[in-house]
Amino acid sequence: MMNETLSENTQVKANLAFAIKLILGIGTIVWTYSVIVNRITALEIDSMRIRHEVEANSEFRVKWPRGELGALPADAEQNLRLKYLEQDMSNVQNHVDDLRLKTTD
Repeated sequence: MMNETLSENTQVKANLAFAIKLILGIGTIVWTYSVIVNRITALEIDSMRIRHEVEANSEFRVKWPRGELGALPADAEQNLRLKYLEQDMSNVQNHVDDLRLKTTD
């Protein structure tokens, strides 16, 4: 009778230990798969973002020098100053021309 009891307990303990190991193994595999899939998804999203940023940068790189995307406020101020300098230079040139013509008469 003692051998039967030990034999039955041993069998149940072995099956229980195997079931626990099997459940832990499957849980580890599922967790690892989930981590890998999440990492791949994150990398794909990063790749899409980078691709979008490169395309936007390429558009900016082409359109900005052409003035299709507007101008900086500093550029507008500089253009205004250049316009006034051109007018002043034109006035100075006219005065110089007037002085030359007066001295030759």
